[in-house]
Amino acid sequence: MTENTVNSGNTANTRKTGRSGKSGESGNSGNSGNSGNGIFWVILLASALLEAVWATALGLSNGFTQLMPTVVFAITAVLSMLGLGIAVKRIPLGTAYAVWVGIGAALTVGWAMITGVESASPLKLLFIAGIVGCAAGLKALPADKPAAE
Repeated sequence: MTENTVNSGNTANTRKTGRSGKSGESGNSGNSGNSGNGIFWVILLASALLEAVWATALGLSNGFTQLMPTVVFAITAVLSMLGLGIAVKRIPLGTAYAVWVGIGAALTVGWAMITGVESASPLKLLFIAGIVGCAAGLKALPADKPAAE
């Protein structure tokens, strides 16, 4: 983050620029839970859902020997990564990645338990709820101030 001072007559205006250098952009501004980033959170959650789909398809692909699960894996993995990449434009990378992995893992394990691939237990459900709770907590945190450069 850099500050550019623009002199206009008798006053100097300071504006912050992001990584792209464009005025008014905050780049990865540290805005974890503020409004205005809602669409980026929706994209992140959709990407986490796609992560669960590709992880499940990976398991069903039998080492990439089954065509349909392999195709589903490839498509959803790319879409999931693209969504994560878009989300980190406004959500800090560490927060976005933790939420993406946590929600994706919880959905993957949840699906495996529902379909009988994995056994369910109260303790396992408690820990999965903890993962989801931690992701929700990261979303609820107030916006961070960017570190000084």
